[in-house]
Amino acid sequence: MTDSWQPEPIANGWLGGRLRGSDRTVSSRPLVIKIGGSLLNRSGWPMLLGDLIAAESAGQRLVHLIVGGGPIVDGLRQIDQVEPQPADQMHRLAIAAMSLTAEVVAGQLGLPRVTDLNAATSGVLDSSRSSTCLAAIAALPCNWTVTSDSIAAAVAASTNAELLLAKSVVPQTSAIPSLVATGWLDGYFATASNNLSSIRWAAPALERSGLH
Repeated sequence: MTDSWQPEPIANGWLGGRLRGSDRTVSSRPLVIKIGGSLLNRSGWPMLLGDLIAAESAGQRLVHLIVGGGPIVDGLRQIDQVEPQPADQMHRLAIAAMSLTAEVVAGQLGLPRVTDLNAATSGVLDSSRSSTCLAAIAALPCNWTVTSDSIAAAVAASTNAELLLAKSVVPQTSAIPSLVATGWLDGYFATASNNLSSIRWAAPALERSGLH
């Protein structure tokens, strides 16, 4: 680690830590959990994610998942690198890809797909159908500096929720600018998360190096 901050066990099979906010605060505020798409490449991911969500839902806290596009968006990025496409088109397709992975995660975890974040129902956010999500996305740049990291941050900020970033690997620092510079967070995250008072991270306990 590059600072004195250290990961701690937060759920079965998970380490976690805080990027912003007090370590001692116990909150009843809604929670947005960004599920990194690369987690879906892991064998046994439904059980792994289920353990994390169960721990974070204790006390009937309202929890909404935003799932990254994973390999589907990686494929879109590769297409764009080989033969550049209109930025707005690729942005729209990436959001659509997030809805596809959301459907997979919802089905595997037995959670509802939700569009209304004001309803008292936890579930997996359908990014391409939620007016709250689409409004947050509309305020973000239309380029590859924006991923589900910034989208989740913008949604959390617009709903006065806390943010938990669930990724494949443990970050090497708690400093957001450094995590942006190394690629653990996307290029726009520092701006998208500016109004968030609480940001935490989680990663599988056996993965302690590398990128997300």
